[in-house]
Amino acid sequence: MLNLDDIRWTKLAGGYRVPYDPRAALRKLASGTEVSEAWKELWQELHHQGDVGEASYAAMPHLVRIYRERGVLDWNVYGIAATIELAREHQGNPPVPAWLKDAYEESVSELAQIGLVELHRATALKRCASYSQ
Repeated sequence: MLNLDDIRWTKLAGGYRVPYDPRAALRKLASGTEVSEAWKELWQELHHQGDVGEASYAAMPHLVRIYRERGVLDWNVYGIAATIELAREHQGNPPVPAWLKDAYEESVSELAQIGLVELHRATALKRCASYSQ
């Protein structure tokens, strides 16, 4: 995972193919402040009309980490992860850099596991609610 203090963030391209540094938005998510604005920015900058960049891939492990640590259900993390992952294979999008590949793949896998747990909990809650009616 690319450390948030690493200078490489300033040189990574986002969905518009220009440098985009998502660290401020990631910090807002992590702190739970201005969450809607942070998500709006991340959706705008990490993906654009099928295009993603290295900043999109580098943000993914942090998005998953923040989601896990905060423990607040939010569809945005699943939506943006799926969008980036599906766009990754589109012609013209850069491959995940070798130095980031393991962290990126681990974060996608971790989010899938979190989703399975959340789905199981939601299904169990739905069953409990139907028994009480």
